[in-house]
Amino acid sequence: MLADHLPIYRLRLRTERLELRLPADFDEIAALADAAAAGVHDPDFMPFGIPWTADGPEAAARSVALWYHRAIGRWDAADWGFPFVVFHDGKPIGVQVLGAEQLAITREVRSGSWIGQAHQGKGLGKEMRAAVLHLAFAGLGAEFATSGSYEGNDASAGVSRGLGYREDGIKHPVVQGVRRTEQRWRLTRDDWEAHRKHDVTIEGLDAEVLAMLGLSDEEGDS
Repeated sequence: MLADHLPIYRLRLRTERLELRLPADFDEIAALADAAAAGVHDPDFMPFGIPWTADGPEAAARSVALWYHRAIGRWDAADWGFPFVVFHDGKPIGVQVLGAEQLAITREVRSGSWIGQAHQGKGLGKEMRAAVLHLAFAGLGAEFATSGSYEGNDASAGVSRGLGYREDGIKHPVVQGVRRTEQRWRLTRDDWEAHRKHDVTIEGLDAEVLAMLGLSDEEGDS
């Protein structure tokens, strides 16, 4: 089995409505690409720093498929981004990334995500972020989590506020030749504890998975 060689394939998170894990086969990657092609955001607003949806549905689908293979193929325990695919009713609906650099030292994680438009407005975006935050704080011993949202992306900002993040300054990246304002967000362990509302189950977080995340048994909280 692939998980024998890449233990991260054993890791999965479950919430009330969602399952987060790596795809089991190419068909699930294709289904994820189809979800992206069906639409992720209003075409008049670009919510991403890398505008991977800008060239239409076919290009967006291909971008998702290629990105997923790069994310796994370039895995580095010292600087990783875990590309959780989010499943609802057994079908991929989006991606929730949890990443870190030198996690054993920094104790800080970052996150990013997208979810198909057909599944927005139902609280699923908040639920999938809550899942990886539970992994970070309860499973990996993180002390801080960061995220970001572009000005105008009220839904993303609302998720961060609802989960206890506090404003952490702004950045002005250039996206598609235009200066944008990105609000940075930071969540502490204490604020996470105070805003926990979703039940999350972690499966498969063993010593081999922790090693791929740059941690030892003693450094994780599982």
